[in-house]
Amino acid sequence: MTRWRTRIAGLMSLVLVAGLAVATATPAQAAGFEPISGSGSTWSQNALDQWRSNVAANYGLTVNFSGVGSTAGRRDFIEGTVDFAVSEIPFQSVAEPGASPEVPFPANKQRGYAYMPIVAGGTAFMYHLVIGGKRVTNLRLSGEVITKIFTGKITKWNDPAIKADNPGLALPDKTVTPIIRSDGSGTTAQFTLWMSKQHSALWTEFAASVGRGPGLTSQYPLFPGAKGQTGSNGVSGYVAQAYGEGAITYVETSYAIEQGFPVAKVLNKSDYYVEPTSEAVAVALLSAQINTNPSSPDYLTQILDGVYNSGDPRAYPLSSYSYMIVPTEVKPSAASTFTEAKGASLGTFASYFLCEGQQQAGPLGYSPLPMNLVLAGFEQIKRIPGAGGANVDPNKCNNPTFSPGDNP
Repeated sequence: MTRWRTRIAGLMSLVLVAGLAVATATPAQAAGFEPISGSGSTWSQNALDQWRSNVAANYGLTVNFSGVGSTAGRRDFIEGTVDFAVSEIPFQSVAEPGASPEVPFPANKQRGYAYMPIVAGGTAFMYHLVIGGKRVTNLRLSGEVITKIFTGKITKWNDPAIKADNPGLALPDKTVTPIIRSDGSGTTAQFTLWMSKQHSALWTEFAASVGRGPGLTSQYPLFPGAKGQTGSNGVSGYVAQAYGEGAITYVETSYAIEQGFPVAKVLNKSDYYVEPTSEAVAVALLSAQINTNPSSPDYLTQILDGVYNSGDPRAYPLSSYSYMIVPTEVKPSAASTFTEAKGASLGTFASYFLCEGQQQAGPLGYSPLPMNLVLAGFEQIKRIPGAGGANVDPNKCNNPTFSPGDNP
């Protein structure tokens, strides 16, 4: 497995971001760190919470994080009320219904910013289905069926389309209850982007019926038969309850593992039903396109069309990674309290999760970042004011996807 992961990492390095300068970061054994705070993604929160606990215990570094959803996290960063944000998608310059455009820096003259990859994973479909008194654990779903469930076109578990995906199951005449995010969510944005790209006719028809545009949205519209819940804990917690029988939701795999519930195998372009395992996510992300222009404001953001349509039979089609949004300037204002001392803490925390922290990605239900994204993340650490004390030696980066001496 180690050789396979190293090979995957090497391929991704060559395909996606060849030519990045070599850098790394390993937490320094230092005392007196300034506490830092962030907000945003619940998709990434299980990983972040583990990393925060680790650096508090090992380095005396306090990292506060509020899982309020990616949309709220990006807003908090714009307003300067947090030192960093975490999101599955970049700033949205085109306003969604009921929201204002997110004006990225430095357009509003407050402070510069950068996107840093933090962890990869699969958006999974956690479900609660019982047949003959036994919980179903081997459900298979095509992308069209998933889209029809989450647009209200399939309302029963014994629908012929679900039966076609699962010929060996005696599916019950039971109502399907889609559980959607009621808060602004990067998970929602990633999921709706996938539907808009892969099943555009179904999604466009649904979006028009609820007064939305045809593309992605961070705010999932509530529709008849669906129930809204706040955060990844909210949607997964609902499905896991006794009253959640018949329910299905979209959530990061980590939350299904935490609740002890299964996720559906999703049909990929090679006609294989695949679970969102760490390996399946890593294989799928080989087909991602990534902005590799360091001068671009969207540097390191991802284009996932190739992932959705990967021809590798091992690939999980709803794979992606999330970003930490970090400041690249110190510009104090009435709201912002970011300083170089906080930058030193942020750089240390980032160096930890890009290296040692990735060891826990797999067991937590995520996929560790490969070498190319780790090295790119190190370049972003260099841009954080005050983070110059972070170690930048790739041979001291204990990341599971590569070994000391591997070539970038």
